[in-house]
Amino acid sequence: MIKVLIVEDDPMVLDVNMGFLEKVPPFKLCGTAANGKEAEVKIKKENPDLVLLDMYLPDISGLEVLKSIRNKQIHCDVIMITAAKDAKTVHEVFRLGAVDYLVKPFRFDRLKVALEIYQKMWSKLQGISMLNQEDIDHFKQVGKQEEVLPKGLSEATMRQILLKLIEQSEAVTAEQLASLLGMARVTVRRYLDFLDRSKRIQVHLQYGSVGRPSHYYSV
Repeated sequence: MIKVLIVEDDPMVLDVNMGFLEKVPPFKLCGTAANGKEAEVKIKKENPDLVLLDMYLPDISGLEVLKSIRNKQIHCDVIMITAAKDAKTVHEVFRLGAVDYLVKPFRFDRLKVALEIYQKMWSKLQGISMLNQEDIDHFKQVGKQEEVLPKGLSEATMRQILLKLIEQSEAVTAEQLASLLGMARVTVRRYLDFLDRSKRIQVHLQYGSVGRPSHYYSV
């Protein structure tokens, strides 16, 4: 069993996330918190393995809660859940050791992927006291085995495209994103198609009066 604490101040969103969590064993809800201070108390009391942490809370930000967890050396992992998409915030969250970053609103499939990747990582480390380089190299690939990049795509370019998409305040077309990146539209479209298949981005169809619908992309 993997114990999870959810930090969310919106009761409706909390209910949705609790419902999502119930669908993914072996995760088990061990508590909830509606603000940052309560989260710090509950995390210390419940000792969760994983915290689903909202960024925007009534008292202090989720980022401050994450910093508090790290400063106090509390042994739990964090998946940040937020509407914040600016690159600076995303970078700071990952710098502080969050294992994933989900942008609201997200689909159940995206949370399921995040939890399954975490579960593989968590299971891999149970009962292990020492790791050699081969173990670490294999550990780093846990969760990526089903996401091998197609021939011709690079991890660096995909990360560049994904970060640029995160920076956008609204959904954009492949043409718009290509222009922002200074890349060929056909190249950007290949990466967007892969990111869509791996459920890391969302695709929105916009229908005009005539012709085929336009595809808009967001995280």
